[in-house]
Amino acid sequence: MMISLPHLYALLDASCFPDTNALCLSASELTAGGVTLLQYRNKSGNARQMLEQARELKRLLGDSAKLIMNDRADLCLAAEFDGVHVGQEDLSPEGVRNVIGGALWLGISTHNPGQIAAADRTTANYLAIGPVFATGSKANPDPVIGVDGVRQARGLTGKPLVAIGGITLANCREVIAAGADAVAVISDLLLEPRKSAEEFFRILG
Repeated sequence: MMISLPHLYALLDASCFPDTNALCLSASELTAGGVTLLQYRNKSGNARQMLEQARELKRLLGDSAKLIMNDRADLCLAAEFDGVHVGQEDLSPEGVRNVIGGALWLGISTHNPGQIAAADRTTANYLAIGPVFATGSKANPDPVIGVDGVRQARGLTGKPLVAIGGITLANCREVIAAGADAVAVISDLLLEPRKSAEEFFRILG
């Protein structure tokens, strides 16, 4: 299944918010600013907390945005999300497909040409490549690949490509120009989410 990605892929990292209300308020602001693709990421919460937050996001946003669950295929189904995004250390793409079936979206994080080539052979609907720039959102980030890494990844896959890692209003245009279909953003959407999202779309067209 070939999908089309919006230029902006917003990541909601639970660690950036004091509580569920703040998380949901940000999500509402982002969608008001035009965001139609949101990933919920919670690396430290337990399954019950994650499911509660995910269900609240789904109740709040309904079908106004595609909701992607980070890592957890089981919670994706339980919260009625639209897809799952997995990293290199998570459940295999085949394993995820066995859980979610063929209709939901599957995204895979990659960090080098070998991983891109391997992920390209899976049933993933889109691939993420990064970190493009230095990022503070991960404890042990992979080596920075730069814009050239995005360009190289573009040449290795025909699947939609999401660039991630340190992407801001100042550098997003060059990342799209290098071949990414979308940019994934966390930090630069935290302050004034609606206004920031609108500015990303203005820059990216």
